[in-house]
Amino acid sequence: MWTWFYQLASPPHVYRMAARLSGGFLAAALVLIAYGTIAGLVFAPPDYQQGDAFRIVYVHAPAAWLSLNAYVVMAVAGAIGLIWRIKVAHAVSAASAPIGASFTLLALVTGSLWGRPMWGTFWAWDPRLTSELILLFLYVGVMSLRSAFEDAARGDRAAALLAIVGVVNVPIIHFSVVWWNSLHQGATVARFGKPAMVPSMLWPLLAMLAGFLCFYLAVLCMRVRGEVLRRELRARWVREALGS
Repeated sequence: MWTWFYQLASPPHVYRMAARLSGGFLAAALVLIAYGTIAGLVFAPPDYQQGDAFRIVYVHAPAAWLSLNAYVVMAVAGAIGLIWRIKVAHAVSAASAPIGASFTLLALVTGSLWGRPMWGTFWAWDPRLTSELILLFLYVGVMSLRSAFEDAARGDRAAALLAIVGVVNVPIIHFSVVWWNSLHQGATVARFGKPAMVPSMLWPLLAMLAGFLCFYLAVLCMRVRGEVLRRELRARWVREALGS
């Protein structure tokens, strides 16, 4: 029953599996993002309030969504590494961190560009924006803490602990528009009842969400392979895989 779990703890198995999955995820990402970009920028009608400025949502919303999900992956993988002492889990956590930080930065930049015509300013100390900025600091902190130790195992453990503690910020970001008065608009897709978007706007957004997710998984697989190789550099199977 637990065979799959023990296989995921095997560096050679994870290395080969990541190689097989990365190409498929990347191909799916290209198709979905191409469709979402064309449908969102060309065929979706202008918003009745925001006009064409709303179209930045097709980049901003997926980037913001992936910034949270990548952090959860990083924290969960770190927790698995701490509890079961699985080195591959720490590799996944380390691989997810810079990708999540990039999505967080993209979400902040696109949000600022969107906020200028909507709010009249690039930045406001709004609960959603502030908590998203804290998320970026957490990513940077986790990556810096991991690299601060000469002993890689100690760095992995310290980074995992910070990632687990910082995961409390994820629900704060998600529910900030509900818990506090916020300039940021509420949920339009992930809500009870009917989404507050017409299908011609909604389907491109869903395609972009799926495309960004596939892109994240593709890059994660590539980075995991690199992390596994770096951590297992002296192992026999690495020399065999590299043909040396």
